[in-house]
Amino acid sequence: MQHASWSYDAVIYEMNIRQLTEKGDIKSAMRHLQHLKNIGVDIIWLMPIYPIGEVDRKGTLGSYYSISDYCAINPEFGTMADFDTFVTEAHRLGLKVILDWVANHTARDAKWLKDKPMSWYERDENGAAKIPWDWSDTAKLNYANHEVWQGQIEAMKFWLTEHHIDGFRCDMAMLVPTEFWREVRHELKSVKNDIFLLAEAEGPEFFDNAFDACYGWAIHHTMVDVAQAKVRVCELRNRIYELLNNYPADSMHLSFTSNHDENSWSGSEQSRFGDALKAMTALSFVLPKSLPLIYTGQEYGYNHSFAFFDKDTMPQFDDNETTALYRKLCALKHEYSALNSADAGGKFIEIGNNAPDCLLTFVREDIQGRVVVVANLSPYRVFTDFHTGIYAGEYADILEGGTATLYEHTWGDMEPWSIRLLARKG
Repeated sequence: MQHASWSYDAVIYEMNIRQLTEKGDIKSAMRHLQHLKNIGVDIIWLMPIYPIGEVDRKGTLGSYYSISDYCAINPEFGTMADFDTFVTEAHRLGLKVILDWVANHTARDAKWLKDKPMSWYERDENGAAKIPWDWSDTAKLNYANHEVWQGQIEAMKFWLTEHHIDGFRCDMAMLVPTEFWREVRHELKSVKNDIFLLAEAEGPEFFDNAFDACYGWAIHHTMVDVAQAKVRVCELRNRIYELLNNYPADSMHLSFTSNHDENSWSGSEQSRFGDALKAMTALSFVLPKSLPLIYTGQEYGYNHSFAFFDKDTMPQFDDNETTALYRKLCALKHEYSALNSADAGGKFIEIGNNAPDCLLTFVREDIQGRVVVVANLSPYRVFTDFHTGIYAGEYADILEGGTATLYEHTWGDMEPWSIRLLARKG
C-alpha cells in the first residue's frame, strides 16, 4: 500500500493542548511549533479539539474523547479561526497536522443524539443510548446503520476540505468494523490523495486498504517488561520477529515510551522504565517499521503523570539533555533512509552475541547507509563479545559524538541499560 511520501521518515508529536501551556489554548500551543520543528518533529497529532459533552462529564473539564460536535472547536481551546491559523503556521514550518478522531462513540449530549434518528445509536431496552465499556460520559454509535458511516466520513471531509489537515489518528479503531475504515480511506483519498491514517489498534487486518500505521503495543509492553526485569531481551527479540513475519512489508508501527494513555493511567515514563529509559527511547527510533512518537513533556524529560480530566499545566522548561537526545534521534531518523518506516526502510539484520538474554545487536541497512545498534538491555554490566564481520569499519557515534571503530571481532564491557548507535553512509 502506498503511503504519503512525507510519512516514511516522520517523527510524530502528540500535543496535549490543555496541559502544554498555562492558558491551555490553541494560540499558546502554536508558539511551540517552531521549537518542535527545531527538535525534528514532522507531524503534530492533536488530541481531540472538539467540544466536550457536559452530561456525566468526568472531572472539571471532561474527557477529550467525549465529543459533542465533530465539526466544531472546544471553546476551552479557542476558535475555529485560531485553529486555522495553527494549521497555516504548522504548514509554513513544513509540519503536518493530524486530528484525533473518535468514531466509536459521542458524548451523551452530542449534537447527533439530538439531530439524528434514534437508529444512529445502539439502544438499551429503555431506548437510551448504550454506554460502551465503563465510559459513562459517552454514547455508542450504531455501525449496523450505514448512515452512521457516511456521517462520520462527511465530518472527516469537513476537516480535510475546509481546514486543510493532513490526516487522522483514529481512536480505538478496533471497536468499529474494519470495512468502515476501508471505506473511510477510499473516500478521503478522493479528497486528499496523500492522507495519513493511524489506527489505535494492532493487527495485520488494519493494513488491508485501511490504515498507514497502527500502534506497536506488543513491542511497547515488552519493552516495559524488560525494563522492569519481568522478562529478558529474548522476549523483545521474539516480538520483533513476530512483527516482521506477521505484518505486511509496507506496514508502519507507532513506537513509543509514552502517550496520553500510558502517561495518565500507567504513570510517567520514568516510573515505568526507570534506568532503562534512555536506551528504550533510542530503541524506539531504530527498530524495524518504527514510527517514533514523542508525547507532550517528553521533549523535556518531564517526570509527571498528567491528570486526564482536569487542568494540570506542564511547567515551562528550557532545553536540556533529554531535548538534546531527541534532536540526535530525530536527525538520525531523517538522515538515514535505512530507518524509514515500512518497506522503504532498510533490512533488519541481527548480529549474534555472547549474551542474547541481555544484549540486542543488529543492523539497519540499505544501499545509502547503515545504522549499527548495540544495546545492553539489562541491569548488569555485561562483557559484550560479537563478530561484526562485514559491518566492521569507522562510524559516526550518534549519541556520544565523534567517531568509533567496529573491528571484525568486537568486545568490551557495556554498562547497564546502555546503547550505542553507530552510523555510516554508503
